[in-house]
Amino acid sequence: MNDLEFDKEHIWHPYTSTIDPLPVYQVKRAKGVYIELEDGRKLIDGMSSWWCAIHGYSNEVLNNAMSSQIESMSHIMFGGFTHKPAISLAKRLINITPSKLQKVFYSDSGSVAVEVAMKMALQYWHSIDNNDKTEFLTIRNGYHGDTWHAMSVCDPDTGMHGIFNGKLSIQNFVDKVESRFGEKCSDKDYNNIRKVFEEKSNKIAAVILEPIVQGAGGMWFYSADYLRKVRELCDEFNVLLIADEIATGFGRTGELFACNHANIQPDIMCLGKAITGGYMSFAVTMATDDVANTISSGNPSCFMHGPTFMGNPLACSVACASIDLLMMSNWKVRNKEIEMIMEKNLSILRSNPKVADVRCLGAIGVVEMKNPVDMGKIQAMFVKEEVWVRPFGTNVYIMPQYIISDDELNKLCTALVNVVEKY
Repeated sequence: MNDLEFDKEHIWHPYTSTIDPLPVYQVKRAKGVYIELEDGRKLIDGMSSWWCAIHGYSNEVLNNAMSSQIESMSHIMFGGFTHKPAISLAKRLINITPSKLQKVFYSDSGSVAVEVAMKMALQYWHSIDNNDKTEFLTIRNGYHGDTWHAMSVCDPDTGMHGIFNGKLSIQNFVDKVESRFGEKCSDKDYNNIRKVFEEKSNKIAAVILEPIVQGAGGMWFYSADYLRKVRELCDEFNVLLIADEIATGFGRTGELFACNHANIQPDIMCLGKAITGGYMSFAVTMATDDVANTISSGNPSCFMHGPTFMGNPLACSVACASIDLLMMSNWKVRNKEIEMIMEKNLSILRSNPKVADVRCLGAIGVVEMKNPVDMGKIQAMFVKEEVWVRPFGTNVYIMPQYIISDDELNKLCTALVNVVEKY
């Protein structure tokens, strides 16, 4: 039995069957924007390794940060200890995120960061003896992770977690925002969410949403004006606002954080994916002084969460290096250039009868098909074109690394156009 046969027989890959699994391609190494397969083929990576490898693979600066840190310690428990990498990372995060976010809580994955945020919101109200606020409000077509309570605020009908309906906590959903990015919030969109606030705000602990870009739930870009109005409603009705920036943070949408498009301050923010440049599984939940101090003044007087790998020194060190690398680069100009190149290349598909929409924002390019694609079939077509693109549902999209060259990006876009036209 060769390695691929063993893999097929014994290893359970994400979102696939063990009986009839989707095909996998064995990777030998990855460098820059290229993934080299065991058979020698090299693919331009259009996914940034599920949106996190913003500086490319095997980056010398990040490699050095990891190797230097491992000489002193790779891990130490965070209960009762602290260390320089954790302190240095917190300083950087407080410096670049919205100014009211002054408390930093580390965890080990984006989905857990969402669980932490939701627990923070619930414990906040518990700490002031308001135990009626136990529900969450979110937007349909959203996605916040695969762990238990994170699933409860993912889209209940079209999302990947529909089979768990009736078992998860029942949350409140408002219709998908129809107002597109760049547009003012429509009266319909505003009235839809205001109505829920008026009817249920006494029960709602927090609104949780992906600012500006809904990721795995549909790759939809919505109005910054809508986000501003949600912040105003949260203030008016005494509801916390959780910004899930796991996919959108660190420049992906053309702003350092997607909240900046609306110039709003969330009460709690979740960060992950690109925070370590794709090197380590790591995440952060940040909170305002009000949220943290209210929790700490209640009973119990501590926040009830503490992952084993919280504050992992290796992850903190490489996160510091990744943030420094980003902030020293001309990332904002480059991501605007990436957006313009994708728009120029992909716009031709707007006239394709199989295509419902084409949209680009920052380093995100989306071709929305009218019908769902066959993952195995279309992915094989991309590999033949020497690129790595992994669509889902009706969305054929790319999230390239920020270091991609114009020629590499043009080749990636041309491959996307060719595959969609042939599909």
